[in-house]
Amino acid sequence: MVNVPSLVSLSIDALKRELIHGDDLLPHVYELPLELFNSLVECLPPLALQKLQSEMPFKNYDDYGPSSDDLKMGRKRGRYGNFDTAWKALFKFRWPDLAECVKPVDWQQIYWETHVQNCLDEAAEIALLPSFSGCLGEIQILENILQYIGYVDDMSNLASDYLKLSYHCQQFGCYSRRLRLQNVLCVLESCQLLRKSNLQSLVVQWIRSSEHVAGLCKLLNQNSRTLTSLEFVHCKISSSFMATICGSLCSSGAETHQIHHFSISSSSFHEIDPVSLAHSLASFLSSGRSLRSLKLCDNNLDRNFAKSVFSTLLDSSCSLTSFDLSENNISGWLSIFNWKSNTFLSSSGVTKSLQSLRILKLGGNNLQKDDAGNLRYVLVQMPSLEILDLSDNPIEDDGIRSLIPYFAEASKSCSPLTDLNLGSCELSSDGVILLLDVLSTLARPLNSLSLADNGLGRSFGKVLGYIYPST
Repeated sequence: MVNVPSLVSLSIDALKRELIHGDDLLPHVYELPLELFNSLVECLPPLALQKLQSEMPFKNYDDYGPSSDDLKMGRKRGRYGNFDTAWKALFKFRWPDLAECVKPVDWQQIYWETHVQNCLDEAAEIALLPSFSGCLGEIQILENILQYIGYVDDMSNLASDYLKLSYHCQQFGCYSRRLRLQNVLCVLESCQLLRKSNLQSLVVQWIRSSEHVAGLCKLLNQNSRTLTSLEFVHCKISSSFMATICGSLCSSGAETHQIHHFSISSSSFHEIDPVSLAHSLASFLSSGRSLRSLKLCDNNLDRNFAKSVFSTLLDSSCSLTSFDLSENNISGWLSIFNWKSNTFLSSSGVTKSLQSLRILKLGGNNLQKDDAGNLRYVLVQMPSLEILDLSDNPIEDDGIRSLIPYFAEASKSCSPLTDLNLGSCELSSDGVILLLDVLSTLARPLNSLSLADNGLGRSFGKVLGYIYPST
């Protein structure tokens, strides 16, 4: 037997359509009985829910209780507490794989931010085609994306503006806090499309040309007061690039920028004069008093470049908590410092950037046993270090022996070290036994110790059981 829809369900379906295409019913919807109003909120598509929420006569959705002066107003306010739950359900329906990965404060904000990102990703695919020669804003959004937000009618009857990327950026760009942009979107037109955004985090991919740099820099300047995280992936970095980026982020003539997290990964550094490039990056780092995290990973950096970056950090006033130099080739990068005279300290004699460091990643850098010996003197300047990654470096047993005094000192000073990665370091059981012996004296045992892919031999398991017997 076919189920006959109820009058309530038919009425709600009619309201859903009318809310998207008109405003006449809104005042009456707000006067619906609480139970019916909540039922409506739970089943509205995003566009209708957006209109219903944005036009509400009361903006304080969390004030549920009635006021002493106006109980009726208090009852009306009480009906607006279900919006966040409705947005959460809409997000989970559209992006089930992402729902568990995000911890938003505002589900409405994260919904439209993710929607704008989807629109930009689709537009980038079209703009990358050799045949494309139009404006980004004129690119039409795919039908399935429009249906997700509530356009279920005949697409040919829709106003043309709804089909364009420009409409979605202008209507919902104000919710964008975190975006990922391909190079083709780093043009001046994008600054206009995203003029209402207040970006806090930006990931940029495949920057190669001066045109892309110019568009990107204008976008950075446009968001310089709010942007705190900036990442470059698969980009071509030059000294002029870095200088322009720094100038764009220092708003209103200030000499410093507000970036907390800065990352360049899987990118290439191209410059006729490497010293000039290192100087440009050093200038950027020196201008980052708010810098907390620095990642320069998989960029084919050499030891001279790493030395310049490290020297700059030592002399900076930032309180760095995470430093990642993984997957480069920086063997010998610490050899220029005179450890006996402590010339690795900053000019003021205070290593503020090292004092606050909690995470240090140096994996895959071709570090040798001498590098481990030099690193020992750096590590003792990091009293807050929790995570140390030296994996995939051929430091061998001699390198471990050089580091033993650091771990011995850590056991005396109640070090906060919790995670140590020494995988693929060409260690033997002899070197590892020495290490485990001193690690066993730590006041607080490590949470994680990796010794994977080292030639420790079959008998090593018995030794490990002897040093760390089961309890």
